[in-house]
Amino acid sequence: MEQKLIIYNTLSRRKEIFKPLHAPHVGMYVCGPTVYGDPHLGHARPAITFDVLFRYLKHLGYKVRYVRNITDVGHLEHDADEGEDKIEKKARLEQVEPMEIAQYYTIRYHHAMEALNVLPPSIEPHATGHIIEQEELTKEILKNGYAYVSNGSVYFDVVKYDQKYHYGILSGRNLKDIINNSRELNGVGEKKHQCDFALWKKAQPEHIMRWPSPWSVGYPGWHCECTAMGRKYLGNHFDIHGGGMDLVFPHHECEIAQAVASQGDQMVHYWMHNNMITINGQKMGKSLGNFITLEQFFTGKHPTLDQAYSPMTIRFFILSAHYRSTVDFSNEALKSAEKGYKRLMDGINDLKRIQVDKTSDEATAKFVSELRQKCYDAMNDDLQTPTVISNLFEACHLINTIVGHKAKISAADLKELSDTMNLFTSDILGLKSEEGADSSEREKSFGKVVDMVLDLRAKAKEAKDWTTSDRIRNELQKDGFEIQDTQDGATWKLDK
Repeated sequence: MEQKLIIYNTLSRRKEIFKPLHAPHVGMYVCGPTVYGDPHLGHARPAITFDVLFRYLKHLGYKVRYVRNITDVGHLEHDADEGEDKIEKKARLEQVEPMEIAQYYTIRYHHAMEALNVLPPSIEPHATGHIIEQEELTKEILKNGYAYVSNGSVYFDVVKYDQKYHYGILSGRNLKDIINNSRELNGVGEKKHQCDFALWKKAQPEHIMRWPSPWSVGYPGWHCECTAMGRKYLGNHFDIHGGGMDLVFPHHECEIAQAVASQGDQMVHYWMHNNMITINGQKMGKSLGNFITLEQFFTGKHPTLDQAYSPMTIRFFILSAHYRSTVDFSNEALKSAEKGYKRLMDGINDLKRIQVDKTSDEATAKFVSELRQKCYDAMNDDLQTPTVISNLFEACHLINTIVGHKAKISAADLKELSDTMNLFTSDILGLKSEEGADSSEREKSFGKVVDMVLDLRAKAKEAKDWTTSDRIRNELQKDGFEIQDTQDGATWKLDK
């Protein structure tokens, strides 16, 4: 059955059927990190969200060019047009070159993404590698009359733009409210209007990262890089632009204005935004000082953490909520995610222990025949990963029932069940086993023997021979096997 993907478009504020501009090719741009510190849980959410979209689009047969940038210049403190570049500030504190900071934290980001099983993008452009493209974008906007030069800096004329186009179309704001809510900024005297934003900034003497331009020796404004690099690698019109909901305004709003002012129309068809990770209801972020780095999660070395949480536990935690909903961090939520991830992996491992029958019973056959499409339906409805996980949990319950000899499954149905479980767990959700190959081989070699022993134990229990039943369990536990009695029968695993 052909699958129809529906996604929520922030621009239209409704769900829409996904129709690529140039099928089967899909262009997707996602805002990447500003590399001046270790990646934290807030960075993991967009990375995992759009990794799942990337995986699913490829599974549906699309040829996806996924561009995710590295911001290594021009992103000033508090996202304003004045102040110190975040990377330069870090470099001054540590007395190193800014590009040392950018390189160090880019590598750290890559390592964290690899641990989370986030696939690398097709292209990962750096802002510093595309200064010329950002200058060209600025020239186009100036030529079309929507920017002006002031004291060597170039500013976007928001008021003039709004007279022909709507500044605020993505965020739902109107210019009057934006102007009224704008806070006073140093250097606002250079601007015609307080709401104008920088396309190019003249560098002050203390500013380290600087490039020549027709206007001054300086550096590009933060908003330019994504418009310039998105257009360079995906063309004047492409399918999807993603990022965190905190980027809707001002960053993505300014991106739209830059694209329209330079080429006359919008570049992006679908705008997608993941919601925030919060701590006690407040957004997690470096600027707020309430973030926990991914390495701290992996090691447990942070005062608010009860224990270490593995990369796959973090990934499961993020996928357990819909990407457009807020997720509030707590140790309890992460411990629940840890149990859920373990349950799913145990279910997949138990597939190897199932003994097939000639035919499946009616309920098993019905469930297996419907499972794949139920998971597709959830994914097609704006990436409802929590529903996919719920469907997979139902499959785990069935697997326990079959292992406990309370249901029957044919070889053909077992293959379909196994293929569906692995497709959605591994290929699409990107969840993988964190156990080593050695332990996996040990389980495989012991599996048949342990299953035979547990069958003997089940018969002893049926005969009410509790002494034999308890002795078998105790001996297995002494040899490193964790035995758990469930309503569907006994399950086991090697105690790590």
